[in-house]
Amino acid sequence: MTEDFHRIRRLPPYVFAEVNQAKAAARAAAEDVVDLGMGNPDSPTPPHIVAKLIEAVQNPDTHGYSASKGIPGLRRALAGYYSRRFDVDLDPDTEIVATLGSKEGLANLAAAISSPGDTILVPNPSYPIHQFGFIIAGASVRSVPHTPDEAMLQALDRAVRHSVPKPTALIVNYPSNPTGLMADLDFYRELVAFAKRHSIFILSDLAYAELYYGERKPPSILQVPGAREVAVEFTSMSKTYNMAGWRMGFAAGNKRLISALTRVKSYLDYGAFTPIQVASAAALNGPQDCIEDMRRLYRERRDVLVKGLHQAGWAVPVPEAGMFVWAEIPERFRDLGSVEFSKLLLARAKVAVAPGLGFGEHGDGHVRIAMVENTQRIRQALRGIRHFLQVDNGGPATASASVESVKS
Repeated sequence: MTEDFHRIRRLPPYVFAEVNQAKAAARAAAEDVVDLGMGNPDSPTPPHIVAKLIEAVQNPDTHGYSASKGIPGLRRALAGYYSRRFDVDLDPDTEIVATLGSKEGLANLAAAISSPGDTILVPNPSYPIHQFGFIIAGASVRSVPHTPDEAMLQALDRAVRHSVPKPTALIVNYPSNPTGLMADLDFYRELVAFAKRHSIFILSDLAYAELYYGERKPPSILQVPGAREVAVEFTSMSKTYNMAGWRMGFAAGNKRLISALTRVKSYLDYGAFTPIQVASAAALNGPQDCIEDMRRLYRERRDVLVKGLHQAGWAVPVPEAGMFVWAEIPERFRDLGSVEFSKLLLARAKVAVAPGLGFGEHGDGHVRIAMVENTQRIRQALRGIRHFLQVDNGGPATASASVESVKS
């Protein structure tokens, strides 16, 4: 019966489902699979944040409905973070709204600002909600290059000239999920100038702002003078403080967009559980050494993973930021596509990765490898991959052979 529902018809089959099914089957057969597929942090939330949650939840006054836009103390804490980190002063009452994770915030803003027939510009590949949040809302999506460079700017110019109606908004995500690419302030200046010329909103996803490995820190688009006239930015507690399951994020920036998101949310939710908001404020206001600990952990994992893949003969880039390696499929398996290659890697190497097709058709030549296991498990995964790539040279060269290998 779901074929009758228009919005469901616009959603393709879930790309990750085939790999997830194969992974479940392998585990049901008692196979030890190293899961580097989902970007789910494996480290615990820092103790002082958990302690604040416990303290708050013991107060019965916190057990009722909360504030949909976020309790005032939490919004002030996010404003403090932007002031310290980016030297950007935000009004916590009119320029910040708390969300149930950045994913929910993006989806609800899509519902607030787009209608059937609207065009939204989305990098391809990119995180699925960037595209499908707007597709669910009824809008049309036009793909643009994912690289923060002249190629994207030229594609944006073509999109504005040739899209009818003119695009409503542009999504950007740097550091990028899945590619790990970073943008600089010069690129954001160009982007803001472009958006102002054409009266287009910019929605920036900055979920990986604190997960970087060199001296260069990811900037905020809101650092560009005048950016708040056209831009809103989404951040998240998930990766910065290992709070993925807590579902706490934020939108900040353009007052009109923040007002629209706040109004839609007021009809849909009562906000996150108050103790979670209190603990999130404590995270933002409290000691930040846990963030550097998190960076060191992921940097060590990144270095082990990249070095091991290179030694196995799989040339992959070294990500500057994020928690993923965006790896081009080795040449002799490239014709398989990312879904069949991911299933083959699971069957032969006992390693689960995310097929690049799940991030857009232009990602189909890649897989995303998440750094979400400890170094011992990563080394185990590397042994399986090395054996698969270097010893099993009789591997399949066609998709049909790949399917048979998974079945066998």
